[in-house]
Amino acid sequence: MTSRKSGQIRLTHGTVRESPRQVIYALRVHDTILELHEVDDIAARMRDRLAHRGEGSADVVVVHGGGKNSLRLFGTPYSVNKVRAAMFNAAISWTPIELD
Repeated sequence: MTSRKSGQIRLTHGTVRESPRQVIYALRVHDTILELHEVDDIAARMRDRLAHRGEGSADVVVVHGGGKNSLRLFGTPYSVNKVRAAMFNAAISWTPIELD
């Protein structure tokens, strides 16, 4: 599979509140399944974007796949569990985003 630019991939993002001052950022990839290096690239781009906003230690989880059976989450195990629980409880709202 050839490398894709994030502008060609439809992305949405949401947040899961970890504590009053800390959030976990979730990026949802739509309509495609990514290779691991592409997942890492998208997470790095999101972390760079957040670092420019002053959030140097932002935790990012990348979500992709169709339904419950094919849904995959990538990130630290703790954050993946928090995002999975938020998705299960419909406690996360998704907003379109474009990464440069």
